[in-house]
Amino acid sequence: MQLINPQMVQELLDKLQDQDLYIHLEMTTGAYASHEDESKFTASTFIKNGVVRYNRGTIAGFGPYRVGLKMEQGWVYSQGLTHFDETETERLVMAGHDSDGKLVVALQLSKEPF
Repeated sequence: MQLINPQMVQELLDKLQDQDLYIHLEMTTGAYASHEDESKFTASTFIKNGVVRYNRGTIAGFGPYRVGLKMEQGWVYSQGLTHFDETETERLVMAGHDSDGKLVVALQLSKEPF
């Protein structure tokens, strides 16, 4: 993975628009580390292989980035994205890593299940 190139990500968002896609979306504030320090507040979100269809996808910000997917009945929104897989041409794989390199957020879209 490399640092996000907003133009490349926008091109992939445009390419995948108006199609049924599988989504993988996760976010964690350290839910896996709470056993080491019970005083830490932890939160997490996870969805894998849900199906979405968006009519507008947008990347914004200057890094970390945010991506919004406008659907007929609502939005999917992810913030804190820092990296993407530049080798992917048929799906979009993005992640956000903290200053220690740990995964904080992931947003992935694909025509095939994950």
